[in-house]
Amino acid sequence: MASEDSKQKPHVLEQDKGVVVVEEEEEKELNNETKNRNKSKKRRSSSYLPKFCFRIEYGAKGEGFDMEMVDASDSQRPKPTHLIIMVNGLIGSAKNWKFAAKQFLKRYPHDAVVHCSECNPARLTFDGVDVMGDRLAKEVIVVIKRHPSVKKISFVGHSLGGLVARYAIAKLYEGDISTEFSHESKNCEGQIAGLEPCPMFFGSRHAEKAAIRVSGLLRRTGKHLFLTDGINGKPPLLLQMVRDSEDLKFISALRSFKRRVAYANVRYDKLVGWSTSSIRRRNELPKRQNLSSHENYRHIVNVETATPSSDPNQISTESQVNNNGSRRLDMEEEMIRGLTRMSWERIDVRFKGTMQKFLAHRIY
Repeated sequence: MASEDSKQKPHVLEQDKGVVVVEEEEEKELNNETKNRNKSKKRRSSSYLPKFCFRIEYGAKGEGFDMEMVDASDSQRPKPTHLIIMVNGLIGSAKNWKFAAKQFLKRYPHDAVVHCSECNPARLTFDGVDVMGDRLAKEVIVVIKRHPSVKKISFVGHSLGGLVARYAIAKLYEGDISTEFSHESKNCEGQIAGLEPCPMFFGSRHAEKAAIRVSGLLRRTGKHLFLTDGINGKPPLLLQMVRDSEDLKFISALRSFKRRVAYANVRYDKLVGWSTSSIRRRNELPKRQNLSSHENYRHIVNVETATPSSDPNQISTESQVNNNGSRRLDMEEEMIRGLTRMSWERIDVRFKGTMQKFLAHRIY
């Protein structure tokens, strides 16, 4: 958001620690929203409204950052207990999430801290889903240590970032880092790095088959996205990620979250198709003529909750690659079967009639 950042230079509070407070305009905007919400309620004194601002703490690399809402008039404000991790997509960066992070905090100003991940920016997104997932898992541990008050954790992943987040939570599943700075131990069954898993939001899971011809440009990540990395009888990584293995409990980690939400573009996304990003088969997509705008959010045209499927014909992913490397069954179908063994909320969006439709896959 270059135009937003250029309006006014943020006021630096603790430059040596990398902590800044955003411009006064953001404080006014939040207070105006608070006033509007209270119009229908009993009139109160204007002095009651707190003066909120955004506190931004930059990471050691200067790319990722933590953001939380603070009340300048309340020195005894409780520490946040909910950590939200935002993960960028291909060739993205932490800056992509700055606007979204502010919107989260405006909606939930009292109990959340948002971390915009810095470990996989730009060309590092070509290193492969597993390498990026390892980096993210290590970064999350550092962030949790920086905020020892947090008890719950959520992930928001854009496109490739959703896959990276899924790999990272498998690495963090049922692990407890609290013992590193406390003598107490606890049961971490069903937890992510010792924290309670809360909603998990995704964009897309993998890309369309038609784009396989450009997979080489994306190096190792391209092989993962287009399912061309299976060797020596071993399934491609994304296929491995729809089941638990001895080392990584991909499905158990994903199932531990209270909610799993998939956002998908109905049209105009030239990189990821509607069925792919919403984890549906093409014949399961809603009819376009039945889509209608949400009463509060005009770009949302369909919301549904899918119950877990129990397909008795589901086939294991154990070493089903022949000598020529070709799959014995449709790998995309197998991934859908694996992921839909748990419930999903699907939110379909359409940017019809706006300039945003030409940037449908982007988040900024």
